Amino acid sequence: MGNSTDSGKKSKVGKFFSGVGYDLKEIGLTFTQGDWKTKVSYLIMGFGPIMRRQFLRGIAFLAAEALFILYLVKFGWKYLQDIGTLGTVARVMNDDGTISYNDNSFLILLYGLLTIIIIGIFLFVWRMNVRENRNEEKLLAAGKPLSTAKKDLYSLLDSQFDKTLLALPVLGIFVFTVLPIIFMICIAFTDYDANHQPPANLFTWVGLENFKNLFSFGTTGLGSTFLTVLAWTLIWAFFATFLTYFCGMGVAIMINKKGIKFKKLWRTILVMTIAVPQFVSLLYVYKMFANDGLVNSYLLKWGWISSRIPFWSDPMLAKVMIILINLWIGIPYTMLITTGLLMNIPDDLYESAKIDGASGFQMFKSITLPYMLFVTGPFLLTQFTGNLNNFNVIYLLTQGGPQSMKLSNKAGYTDLLVTWLYKMTVDDTNYRMAAVLGIMIFVVTAVISLVVYNMLPSVKDEEGFQ
Repeated sequence: MGNSTDSGKKSKVGKFFSGVGYDLKEIGLTFTQGDWKTKVSYLIMGFGPIMRRQFLRGIAFLAAEALFILYLVKFGWKYLQDIGTLGTVARVMNDDGTISYNDNSFLILLYGLLTIIIIGIFLFVWRMNVRENRNEEKLLAAGKPLSTAKKDLYSLLDSQFDKTLLALPVLGIFVFTVLPIIFMICIAFTDYDANHQPPANLFTWVGLENFKNLFSFGTTGLGSTFLTVLAWTLIWAFFATFLTYFCGMGVAIMINKKGIKFKKLWRTILVMTIAVPQFVSLLYVYKMFANDGLVNSYLLKWGWISSRIPFWSDPMLAKVMIILINLWIGIPYTMLITTGLLMNIPDDLYESAKIDGASGFQMFKSITLPYMLFVTGPFLLTQFTGNLNNFNVIYLLTQGGPQSMKLSNKAGYTDLLVTWLYKMTVDDTNYRMAAVLGIMIFVVTAVISLVVYNMLPSVKDEEGFQ
């Protein structure tokens, strides 16, 4: 099994390099075997198609090259040339006493990355230009006519309409998703924090120093805090996912049980908790269980306790409260999902099991649970990864507290990685460590998702319950 996996990986890597080699070979052959129009197109994009009366394609390539050169000369190059240092001169005192700001590390990094990506896109378009020249030469050599501008425009609304339709969404994903992610990853390798705020103070590259700091267990390292927060994040995600799932399924089974009256009423009562905004519900519950809240006040008044219960100030009690309150929020969602699925399980299976003398628990274990896990496996994985980054429940209830002198960077006992990242960014403006933590959150989430996804029964055996 291991050998097949290794050979599969090697074959993918081999295919990649062979593809690159084939591409480079084709570029060389196109130049050596092509006519003078094709050769000129290597320098002036679109020249060949224009000379072959492919005006629409040729002008498009030529315009792309002109815009690229204009962007690089007028804007991109001044940022790209400083990306190695992220700036050297922050501000200068003028003779008249005023201050002039020169370099800005933030803008240099942002627009430098943008310029690098645009260069990559230009190289891709240049490769399309080379291939276009080769295809046109082949068609002419075979005695076939070239496509007209009218046909090209028509194809954008017909056979190539998918590319036309996806152009704007792809651009939006690039600008608002891809570029910010790359920017955040780069910030993790700089010293961008409260003491290095451009344009007054520049930041620069520091290599792997921030990652070493995160995994260092010295007096100044964050290793102990990181492992503590990571452990609680995984524990929270596990209980928040599976307790909610099984309790919601249990409620759905009880409501759907034959002989239960007012089923719609019970479902409506549970669904009402979804109708109330989570922001309001969590803040209200937080106030209820505060030291001076309703719960402590009435328990003292009735004489059931002699001192106030530290629901939010005791670390262990605060964690238990968070998990229990999350049940109240999450059970209605799971109940609604599992209700529909339970109704789809054939009654014949249960009737056969009863005839064989199976108990209620045995029927749940052998019929209900396998079916539910098979169908809701991807949903469970989604819930687990969502709970790894469940900001609302933690921050609205405890703000990550109670705080501890043992944990650094203002991390609290109930902080998840995502709430700790929020504190680093907003409270400490420690953007470099926040970026490192963001990368680690991605790594943890991605590894768990990939491993668990490949273990799901619905993925391994799609025909299992058909």
